[in-house]
Amino acid sequence: MPYAITNRCIQCDNCLPLCPTGAITLVDGKDFWIDPALCNNCEGYYAEPQCVLTCPVDSPVPFQAKKGRCKASERAITSPDLFPNGKTNSFASAIVVWELCNILAQRRSLPWQVDPIGQLYYQRQVNQGQSLMTFHVIDTLDSQPAPLQAVNALATLDTFDIRAACLHLIYAAHAAALDQPWQEAFVMSDRQIESYLGLDKRKDLSKPAKLALIKELVQQPCKIAVSLDWSQPGKIKDFSLQPAPLWHLQEIQHHFQEDEQGCKHLTGLTFRIQAGTWTNHFLNRSGYKNRAAFYQYGTLPQSLLTTVMSIWQQHEGAARIMLWLLFKSKMGQEQRITILTLMRIAYGETKLSRVAAHSDERKRLLRTFESDLEVLNHYGMKPVFDPVTYPTEIQPLWAKLADLPDDAEAALEFWINDGTQNSRLTDAAPRGKWNRLMNARLLYFELPDDWQKPPAKKTKQKRYPKKHRQASFQIQPALSSQQIIEARRKLQLSQRTLAQQIGKSQSWVRDVERGRFQPTLKDQVRLCQILRISEVS
Repeated sequence: MPYAITNRCIQCDNCLPLCPTGAITLVDGKDFWIDPALCNNCEGYYAEPQCVLTCPVDSPVPFQAKKGRCKASERAITSPDLFPNGKTNSFASAIVVWELCNILAQRRSLPWQVDPIGQLYYQRQVNQGQSLMTFHVIDTLDSQPAPLQAVNALATLDTFDIRAACLHLIYAAHAAALDQPWQEAFVMSDRQIESYLGLDKRKDLSKPAKLALIKELVQQPCKIAVSLDWSQPGKIKDFSLQPAPLWHLQEIQHHFQEDEQGCKHLTGLTFRIQAGTWTNHFLNRSGYKNRAAFYQYGTLPQSLLTTVMSIWQQHEGAARIMLWLLFKSKMGQEQRITILTLMRIAYGETKLSRVAAHSDERKRLLRTFESDLEVLNHYGMKPVFDPVTYPTEIQPLWAKLADLPDDAEAALEFWINDGTQNSRLTDAAPRGKWNRLMNARLLYFELPDDWQKPPAKKTKQKRYPKKHRQASFQIQPALSSQQIIEARRKLQLSQRTLAQQIGKSQSWVRDVERGRFQPTLKDQVRLCQILRISEVS
């Protein structure tokens, strides 16, 4: 049973050094408070609670959960809310941000090393080895943080939570809203974070549990420091940065409410955070205009944050891939992705090496991977399989059933036709499926609309003669779903065959024919060519 300190406390400081779990803290430099999430009644350390034994005024009493709603209290003014449109927000998407996201998501799965003086570090080469990023684990509470020794650093890594990557992305979004993020700070409240992560809809978590979770997740991205040695062709000069935190947690304000006994109950938190010096080189608007620095940003969908928060326990591999795709998609949609790369991201190189020699473990990992792909597909990230290296016979069952009609009679005919084939969709996987998957690849992922790139800045466009503008307008095709269906059936093409020819997934063709969305101009032109549609109304 945890304890609480009443207003009878005379601040004698007797209990503070005796608490074995560090639950007693001096909040805002004036009041002692026992964190109920850390207090365990000194079990496993002492026979009786030390705060009760040493207090001269009997201030500690058994903790009782606060009843009723939390009253509004005066708080520091926070930064403007993110996601004003309810869907997306700009965020800093530099390679430094990407790598910290990988560290928070993959943790020990990355190739960490120990230097000659015993400090743990992780390195990433950029620009074909011309630039180097080095990451260290630090103590976030130290005013001048130094890299931790390997044992302590690994222990800290083990406490990292993939959900902290969501907080890291929120920081990147706030930093992108500042003119000089390396000099300006942003302020967030627990209420804002609850809204961003979807925790405000979690009725199974109490207020203290939410606050304890938010406080822990907020601190984790601030426990990584980066040093840079940057060099690349172009007008931007080479630069180097000494090890410094990517995010500085400058202040945590605790907001309390007293009950009838005078016990303080934590009702809110406010965080003040400042970006590191890396933003002076990668998120510098004025420097970018003068071609002296980079200004790299992308689009952060709020759906990504809420999805990771909901699937991280059951499908951590899918959450890792999802976070990786957020940055990978910046390089363009037509990016071939090998299955081996996705598995390394989702499960780590060590696990892949371990299961390589055990068939049972390979089968379990393969089922997990196909389940994670299905989760990604469910949340709108549809994998498009390469028909050459990832043919139908080794694709997951859920992908094979993409053509299954919704109508009952059509579905019955579908299964009857499948039963007459030499190979059926439900047949066991062929021999050597694992080895074939290690050489398979995806053409790309079809991403949701809110994952698309932010609108480009308006630029002056060339003015063409009126005749040219009219001609350009007239040649734009406007295919209807009925035209596509009729043309496909006329050529006796299945949805799967058409999808392979156009380089899309089968579900994409089905959704277009059902009128769920309109294909892009480029895709419409390609459909006209494949389906031999010469005249389009």
